[in-house]
Amino acid sequence: MKSGLAAAVAGPCLINAGVMGAGAASAAEPGLGSPLVKLAKRVLEQSQGRIVHRDLVGLADFSAPSWRARFHLVDMVSGKVSSFLVAHGRGSDPGHTGKLQKFSNEIGSNATSAGAYRTGVQYTGKYGASMRLDGLDTENSNARARAIVVHAAWYVGDDMIKKYGKLGRSEGCFAFCEADRTEVVSRLGEGRLLYAGKL
Repeated sequence: MKSGLAAAVAGPCLINAGVMGAGAASAAEPGLGSPLVKLAKRVLEQSQGRIVHRDLVGLADFSAPSWRARFHLVDMVSGKVSSFLVAHGRGSDPGHTGKLQKFSNEIGSNATSAGAYRTGVQYTGKYGASMRLDGLDTENSNARARAIVVHAAWYVGDDMIKKYGKLGRSEGCFAFCEADRTEVVSRLGEGRLLYAGKL
């Protein structure tokens, strides 16, 4: 599947869609037959019995570089897709190229982990309002032990892309700008699927 798939709506932190090719590629809704919706259906089927709510799926496509809107919220009823900037872990990109080089589930790796996650409870932590994640696969089984969560970060946003050509890096967490984190966390809520990989 190609990276940088067309999306219906770009998150509010992606102001300048023309910078380095960032932003949503289409203003039209992809529809229920789009590649992203088909992929979301496939990963939902693979996670059967472990996901309570199946109306919305989060897909993190780390085949795309950090300057693209590569986190997609897929509405399984309407086919509408909203896309957002998201950072990857510094252990996944040691040279800070803006492109994820490798995944890791190792404690202390500071890397992004691939696989299926179940969204958990919201809480207030070091980065403000955040959401816990449970890794459902062997590739991300240490998510809780590593404190891999969804949170906001200053190093994610269109301004970072304009200044540095890429986003900053997390310690393996799914880091968004403040406004996008609020939308992603509120829409996903608890008990939904978040899937990460090179899609």
